[in-house]
Amino acid sequence: MKDVTEAFDQYAEDYDKWFDSLEGKVLFQMEVEAVRLLMKDLEKPFLEVGVGTGRFAKELGIDFGIDPSSKVLEIAKRRGINVRKAKGESLPFKNGYFGAVFLLFTLCFVENPKRVLSEAKRVLKKGGGLIVGIINRESPWGKLYLRKKAEGHHIYKYARFYSKDEVVKMIEQSGVKVEAYSSALLQPPSEKPYAETAYNKFIEGTGFVCIQARKS
Repeated sequence: MKDVTEAFDQYAEDYDKWFDSLEGKVLFQMEVEAVRLLMKDLEKPFLEVGVGTGRFAKELGIDFGIDPSSKVLEIAKRRGINVRKAKGESLPFKNGYFGAVFLLFTLCFVENPKRVLSEAKRVLKKGGGLIVGIINRESPWGKLYLRKKAEGHHIYKYARFYSKDEVVKMIEQSGVKVEAYSSALLQPPSEKPYAETAYNKFIEGTGFVCIQARKS
């Protein structure tokens, strides 16, 4: 999506600074904890599709990242991530190279999610893991972001939010098998979120849902 790429180019610094806010720090740590619950048996190298400014990649030890936005990649590169400018629909890597591929808050912004998932499968090693993290549309947090989209938020107006079941269906249609879930943000949205433990399963109503699948 050219428009969303331009938006991330324009607001790259503002987007990145949000993670240093009180709200950003609390939410980020919960989301990182949820992702880590599904990483225990994954083998490197790792790739993040839609790496953004590299916050998750650095925290999770992800080696490589791609993104169509030059401005966010500049920030990710400063964080030590090996970056390439590319779209998830056409990954510039050979077949079977990565032990794990991560799509964290990425699927809602891509033009062709099924093609992105197919490409993720292609670059995964046999037995490699796919981890997809989403804002759960069917949660109070999902409703908040749908409202932001409707109000014309400069980033979220380009997003398409999905339910857990919709994403699971797309993942399985791409030919990888869903094996596990984690989730976080059971509390309702507020300006002062508090730290919560992430759950090593899917819990209805959680704002952040992580899905792990495996290439057989």
